[in-house]
Amino acid sequence: MATQSDALSRRTFLRGVGVTMALPWLESLPVWGEDSSPGDGSQAPVRMACLFSGNGFHAKEWWAKGAGQHMELGRVLESLTPHREKLLFLKGLYNQEALIGGIHSCQTGNLLTGAHLANGGEIRSGVSMDQVVAQHLASETKVDSLVLGCEHSIAALHKNYSMIYSSHISWSSATTPTPLELYPALAFDRLFRDHVGRADQSVLDLVLAEATGLRKQVSLADRRRLEEYLASVREVEKRIAQAGQERRLQGWRPTLDAPDMARPADGIPQDIDEHMRLMCDILVLAFRTDTTRVCTLKLNNDHSSLRFPHLNVDYMIHHLLSHNDTDDWLKVNQFFVEQLAYIAAKLDQVVEGERTLLDNSMLIYLSSMMTGHHNNDQLPVVMIGRGGGQIKTGRVLDYLDKPNRKMCSLYLSMMDKMGVSLRQFGDSTERLTEI
Repeated sequence: MATQSDALSRRTFLRGVGVTMALPWLESLPVWGEDSSPGDGSQAPVRMACLFSGNGFHAKEWWAKGAGQHMELGRVLESLTPHREKLLFLKGLYNQEALIGGIHSCQTGNLLTGAHLANGGEIRSGVSMDQVVAQHLASETKVDSLVLGCEHSIAALHKNYSMIYSSHISWSSATTPTPLELYPALAFDRLFRDHVGRADQSVLDLVLAEATGLRKQVSLADRRRLEEYLASVREVEKRIAQAGQERRLQGWRPTLDAPDMARPADGIPQDIDEHMRLMCDILVLAFRTDTTRVCTLKLNNDHSSLRFPHLNVDYMIHHLLSHNDTDDWLKVNQFFVEQLAYIAAKLDQVVEGERTLLDNSMLIYLSSMMTGHHNNDQLPVVMIGRGGGQIKTGRVLDYLDKPNRKMCSLYLSMMDKMGVSLRQFGDSTERLTEI
C-alpha cells in the first residue's frame, strides 16, 4: 500500500489553474527540498527564441572565424556583423536520429527534440525543447509560448515519412506539433486582445480549494503556520496591486505596457518580406511586453515552395534553388539571415537596467541541413544574445572533432539558462560546457 510519503513529491505545492505555490515547512507533512525558482525579482527575465529556415545554406559562404570585434563572417551571415560581439558560431553539432532517412521530413521533425521519428505515415517525435521551457514557465506570463510561421504546413507523405515533420519544429507532445500561427493579426490578438489573464486573479483565489482541503489534514499548529503564510502572500499581492496602480517602478518591469505598433491587417500578407517582418516585430513586441518568454519562428518549411520576387528571384522555388550554390541562392540566404539581424537590432535598442533586451535573450538560428544536398552530419547553428549575462559571446566554437557534439547537449545548456535543469533531453545527458 502506498504511504503518504510515496504520494508526495520532493516539494509539496498548492496548485490551481496555471499556478503552483510552494508550501512552507509543516510538521504534519514531509514538506522538504529547496525552492529551485531561479533569479531575483529585480532582474529582467531571460527570453529564448528559435528561428528556422529550411534547406540549408550556400556551401562556401556559411562560416565564421576570429573572435569579438575581429570576427569575420561569411557572406550569408554578413548582416550579423554589427552583433558579432554578442554572437556564438557553433560548428559541428548534429542530430544522430536525423541521419536515418537523408530526406527533408526526417531531418526536420526532430530538430528541437532529438527524438526518433516514426515512419509509415505515423507522426511521433518528442516534446521540443522550446515547449519544455514553455511548460516550465507557464504561470510566469500570459502566453506560454508563441509559435509563428510564414509558410503553410505540408500534409503529404514523402519517402515513407510524413511531411508534417518538414513543417514543424515545435512539438507540444510526442504526437502533436504545436499549432503554427501564420496570420500576423491573429498572433497580435493572442498577445494583446485577451485582457483576462492569470495576472488578473489572486494567486490565493486560484489555490483556495486546495488550501481549504489541506487545512483539514494538518495539525492545529500547522493551521496557524498555514494561515500566517497565506496572509503574507495576500499582503504581498495587495502591495503589488497598489504599486501597479501608482505606476511605481519597484524591481523589473517590461519596457512596454501596451503594443507600440498597430494591429496588422487580417489575412496573410501577399509579399513574403512583409510577412516575415511583421512576424519579427511581433516576436520583439512579445518579449518587450513580457507577454511570453519563449518563441519559435519558422521562416519557411524544409522542402519550401516560397518564391522571392522582391529579390528578383522568382523563377524557382526555395527548395529547388537550394540544390546549387548560385548567386541567387546566396541572395535568398542573406534575406533569411537579415530577419535574425533585424530582431537582434531591435532587441539591442531596448535598455533593461545594465543590459539590453538582447543581452537578456538567447536567439538560436538553425536549419535542418548544412546545404541543399541534404548533408546533416553537421548543422548550421548561430546564437545571438548573452542569456542574461550567462553566456560568453563573440566566439567560434568548433565541436566537429569533439566527443560531445549533440544538438541536445546545446539544448540542455540553453534550458539551464531558462531555469529548467534536466538530467537528460533527447539523446543527451551532457551539457556543452563552453556555453
